[in-house]
Amino acid sequence: MTYTIQKNEQYALIRLTESAFEGDVPTDFETLSRTLFREGYSNIIVDIAPVQSVDMAGITTFRKINRQCTNEEGLLVVVTKNDDLIEFLDKSSLSDLTILPTVEEAIDAVFMNELENDFRSEDDDEYDAGGSVGRE
Repeated sequence: MTYTIQKNEQYALIRLTESAFEGDVPTDFETLSRTLFREGYSNIIVDIAPVQSVDMAGITTFRKINRQCTNEEGLLVVVTKNDDLIEFLDKSSLSDLTILPTVEEAIDAVFMNELENDFRSEDDDEYDAGGSVGRE
């Protein structure tokens, strides 16, 4: 799998230079993603702009990595403008997979997800501390 990777405090951005997400690519992507999880990255943005096709192994890999990101309160964002590929991914029952047209929008989605997690944890802290809801 040929790619470049850019690591940031909040996310890792992987830019694939492959034309297909099949063959050894899904396995290599899964291995790379698991390494990123061990390094503490729960938000992964994968720019698949040059990708024209995804096989069933690719779908399975996206499903696994998406689930892992979600379990870590992170986000897997797939970036592509290829309408046929988007339609294929949508029909592949990848629940809650975020697909966006630009890397900038993907980065925004990661930051929004981080904010939502922060608000959720603040709400949990209030309830854990016995905060009242205003009922008597």
